Amino acid sequence: MSPRLRIGIDLGGTKTEAIALGADGTELARRRVATEKGSYDGTIRTIRELVEGLEATLSTQGSVGIGIPGAVSPATGLVKNANSTWLIGKPFDRDLAAALGRPVRLANDADCFALSEASDGAAAGAATVFGVILGTGVGGGIVVHGRPLAGPNAIAGEWGHNPLPWPDDDERPGTPCYCGKRGCIETFLSGPALARDAGAASGAEAADRAERGEPAAMAAMERYERRLARALATIVNVIDPEVIVLGGGLSRIERLYESVPRLWGEWVFSDQVATRLAPPKHGDSSGVRGAAWLWPAD
Repeated sequence: MSPRLRIGIDLGGTKTEAIALGADGTELARRRVATEKGSYDGTIRTIRELVEGLEATLSTQGSVGIGIPGAVSPATGLVKNANSTWLIGKPFDRDLAAALGRPVRLANDADCFALSEASDGAAAGAATVFGVILGTGVGGGIVVHGRPLAGPNAIAGEWGHNPLPWPDDDERPGTPCYCGKRGCIETFLSGPALARDAGAASGAEAADRAERGEPAAMAAMERYERRLARALATIVNVIDPEVIVLGGGLSRIERLYESVPRLWGEWVFSDQVATRLAPPKHGDSSGVRGAAWLWPAD
């Protein structure tokens, strides 16, 4: 039975946001506080206080889902791959459950983004959805029939750390990535990568300069679009999603939604590509909304 109240928490590097949704997805309340960086106990205390504050405001208790910049390892039950490094190696879900006195559900923040857009966003009603994060890093999440796909290694959707497919000669061997490899998709498609290629301060600035007709920025955007089309073509070839939703700061570049689908057919193994590329309906709120949707109607 669907929870009457769903609470979602988005644990970010600088801020922690909480939202309360009604059973139909209506936003009932929202709070945001600064993240207590470096403190594991402080993080748990912050989340407990946010949940208690929302429940006091709404005079009812809800389910709690949390999006984190990492994942819980199926092998150890401890957090791994977290940008919020003070969570690494901790039984975060179990400690939160003890602090809140109820079960909680944790998921990677990219999975939460994908789940939000699949639940009541740009991909609502689609059977298979791939949610893309194009920001400081490049990540992704997969939702199948309304459920996030984690996989036995808790890394489903981590396309940013695959190599850029069908590289041109001048793209080999690629820029070193923090993961220890070279030529990862993230090193080509992140906001900083686009900015570096265009000689701009940010990816958004690169896109703005291209719109104004600056030759260097226009060339960088054309390279970016071809790289994104190639990278997403591999996603279409592997999971054949009905909808791909872009998130992160670069998802605001409107030309991507026309140019990339026009290009990706060159690399998709099909006579036509029915997959739809869409901007996010909920924008920056998708992560926290998706955390709330980690408790679906069962």
